[in-house]
Amino acid sequence: MAAMDGLTAANPQFEQVTRAMFAGQPFMAYIGAELAAVAPGYAEIRLPFKPEVTQHNGYFHGGVIATLADNSGGAAGYTLLPPGKALLTVELKINLLAPGRGELLIARGRVLRHGRSLVVGAAEVFAVEDGRESLCASELMTLMVVDRRD
Repeated sequence: MAAMDGLTAANPQFEQVTRAMFAGQPFMAYIGAELAAVAPGYAEIRLPFKPEVTQHNGYFHGGVIATLADNSGGAAGYTLLPPGKALLTVELKINLLAPGRGELLIARGRVLRHGRSLVVGAAEVFAVEDGRESLCASELMTLMVVDRRD
């Protein structure tokens, strides 16, 4: 995966640091999410279907869809941080566009604007059914750059 719109990682270890941040989130492991791809300004998360992440009609739960959108956009922003910094989501807006129906969710996050104190990102979440991707959610988010707590 190439860098998004010429964005450059401030940390040469951006992939390792981003993957470590993702691995440090117990909830993502609990639901079975995987950080599938990372590039400067981009991250992709995949979640296979299982009954534990569904709602009453058998679709992926909207909260899980929103979680993947939030995490993919956050991970995309994380790829551009200098060493010693982290991100916190301060605002997000998500539109659930269609039921999350299928065997897999794919969330693709990207950075729209990266500043010293704020990052604006976006994410799209696709449900994969019978090998076809269908857009089920679109998100816009703002993240705050903070000092990393180790």
